[in-house]
Amino acid sequence: MGKDYNDVDWDNWSYDENGNSTSNDTEEEIVVKDAHWNILKAWDTVMAIKDLPVKWGQNIKRWDKFTKIKLTDDPELIESGNMVLRTEFFKKA
Repeated sequence: MGKDYNDVDWDNWSYDENGNSTSNDTEEEIVVKDAHWNILKAWDTVMAIKDLPVKWGQNIKRWDKFTKIKLTDDPELIESGNMVLRTEFFKKA
């Protein structure tokens, strides 16, 4: 069955380009950008743009590569292996 009149979210109601009414129930996709505003996707390779100290491990040197990154719910963070990296210090390779 279709949506009932009471199930519609009237605060997010809009019209598409053809004039058809639609509800904007879809969630927006998170866009993750690197230090140079390039859009990052899952499984991309990134490189450090400066030396970074690491508390529990070997420090990250400039131009160190991290492959097969994973995106997080936060657009300012990415994951590589067991490390969480801030996107402001990395650029797409």
